[in-house]
Amino acid sequence: MAQVRDPSKQNAVDMAAARAQTTINVSALRDTLHNGSEKWQKQAQIVDILSKDPVFDKSTRLFATRKELYIRGQALTNRLYELKEIHKWSREDEGTALSVLDDSLPISMSNFPFEPVFRLQASPELLAKYDQLIAHKGIIGCYLQTELAHGSNVGRLETTATYVPETREFEIHSPTLTSAKWWIGALGRSATHGVVQAKLILPDGKDMGPHLFLVQLRSLDTHMPFPGITMGDIGPKALAGFAATDNGFARFDHVRIPKENMLSKFAGVSDAGTYVTPPHAKLSYGGMLYIRSGMVTTAGWTIARGATVAIRYATVRRQGEVGHDGLERQTISYPSLHVRLVPLIARSYVFIELGRALSRGFDSLARGLASGDTSQLAEMHVMTSGLKVLVTTLAIQDLETARRSMGGHGFSAFAGVGRVYAEYLPAATYEGENFVLDGQVLRAALKAFRGLFTSKTPPAAKAPSLSPTSQYLRLLLDKTLIPPELKPSSWNQPATAILLLEWRAALLVNECAQTVEAPDATLTQRVSRAVTEAFVAARVGEMIDGLPTTLKGKEAEAVRKVYLLYLLTSVEGALVDLLSFGLFRATPTGNPARSRDPTRALRLAIAGLCAELLPEAIGLTDAFGFTDWELDSALGVYDGKVYEALWERVRHEPLNQTDVTEAYEPSIKPLMMRGRRIATSPKL
Repeated sequence: MAQVRDPSKQNAVDMAAARAQTTINVSALRDTLHNGSEKWQKQAQIVDILSKDPVFDKSTRLFATRKELYIRGQALTNRLYELKEIHKWSREDEGTALSVLDDSLPISMSNFPFEPVFRLQASPELLAKYDQLIAHKGIIGCYLQTELAHGSNVGRLETTATYVPETREFEIHSPTLTSAKWWIGALGRSATHGVVQAKLILPDGKDMGPHLFLVQLRSLDTHMPFPGITMGDIGPKALAGFAATDNGFARFDHVRIPKENMLSKFAGVSDAGTYVTPPHAKLSYGGMLYIRSGMVTTAGWTIARGATVAIRYATVRRQGEVGHDGLERQTISYPSLHVRLVPLIARSYVFIELGRALSRGFDSLARGLASGDTSQLAEMHVMTSGLKVLVTTLAIQDLETARRSMGGHGFSAFAGVGRVYAEYLPAATYEGENFVLDGQVLRAALKAFRGLFTSKTPPAAKAPSLSPTSQYLRLLLDKTLIPPELKPSSWNQPATAILLLEWRAALLVNECAQTVEAPDATLTQRVSRAVTEAFVAARVGEMIDGLPTTLKGKEAEAVRKVYLLYLLTSVEGALVDLLSFGLFRATPTGNPARSRDPTRALRLAIAGLCAELLPEAIGLTDAFGFTDWELDSALGVYDGKVYEALWERVRHEPLNQTDVTEAYEPSIKPLMMRGRRIATSPKL
């Protein structure tokens, strides 16, 4: 009798073999991704503490109701801050602990954005009063910006803050149903205080536009809402996402707050009611810029999660053709699959590093604002707007690519990727709806273009002063500059892809400037994407030239290939524009009867890079450093024993705890009895 092979036993063999063929030093690469060995070691210690604490057990999370998940989330929060005190974690350690949790905790809304917005814009007096309370969670905050009928358009918010000079107070009021604050994270059940975006109304009735105010929402003794405030939770979200977060609503009925509660570091009102002008009209948007700047790194790590799970599963999943060893092929070996998955690694690596650079840029902006320097504000606005759109759009697509690559099992909650997708999906709309932000990038691009070509100063003299987000415009200043001629060997050079993406941005902005009175249906989105991808491409070029000294030999070579793959796939995604403007000047190669596609060499280069990186895929994803507890995925387990992990998970399904379901007597049994009765009736 032939011996029956158990495919589940092959899983671990395949994973071990894949890990063994990795030639890179995973530890060195992991330390680089985590910004240094010391930071990685600290994170590993924190993960170890959390994963061993029973409060942070995830085994029954998928079976909980939304109410249970919210209560669980508060228990996690309380325990985390207990552990912070026990282990004397720093604020950076606290941030690390929160970042490794994959639960959408309400406290995250207090830490980000409430706390940074408050610290950035509160007066020294207000900061001194609340700083330590906020830091140690003596109060819990939220950020009340969006309204029922107004989201990204901050300038059209309806909530008012009218100054009353007689009592030195502001009166916060929601004049209409649509002015109710809506979608505010942690507002529904958790927050005690909130930073409220409201139109400042002076005593003479003049509307000074949106400003920020600190409002106490609930009693610190009973947690009851304050008089005049109607508030609650807005209900479950799509795909059961953000279940543990109490996104809430609030309406204010002439609620009075002290004058000192206006966040008046940059703008204020005198006791008599005179407006104190800020140094820059958009300073109140600083908090939103901070949030957007952090979204780039978050997108990178989010893609990394999906990529790790999908690539691990594709490495041990065997299906389809039978090889010489008598086994079905590992699905990762099929080009149609790995050309979809390996680019996910590239985008995660790029966004993680780019996000770190952007955070440093915001820190520089914050230091400048503290001293009254607003020179970096406009550039940071356009940079974060474009990047927010790009990274969230790509991360959402990549998570779905990862899920679908796993076939039917990818739809199981136990796969883990669907949950990440549901939690990340709203990133496309919060902190600025993506299509709205595209318009912000377009306006900035046109302003930069006109600044070059409509003033009396010769454009060439202005070229050195171009900002990082408009460097591509230099290509329009010299008539002798032409796009590169493309050969198959061109795709080995990062400069080729970078220059193509910059030319695309330059010509699209020029086109937009000439046709601004009658734009086509997609020009806004195409310009925004082109301008942002040109900026990112230039940064990737800098990353390639300035790889950390800790990366040597094979590690450095692998990262260069990863970065080059990012550039080439960006070019592939831009082909419509590149071909539309005649930028794809490819040299004919080979037999034209066999291929008339000028983009074939590019696609072959992408396929070749993916194939070269494929033996390193497990090492490149191991370098993210995710533990099984962090991923919480049966298909992404480190040892590759995916089917055993799935089998173990289903054993805990509540529906499987009895042999006969509770639905049998009241529903299934009468249904079948009725059916049998009708089926055997003589009238049939």
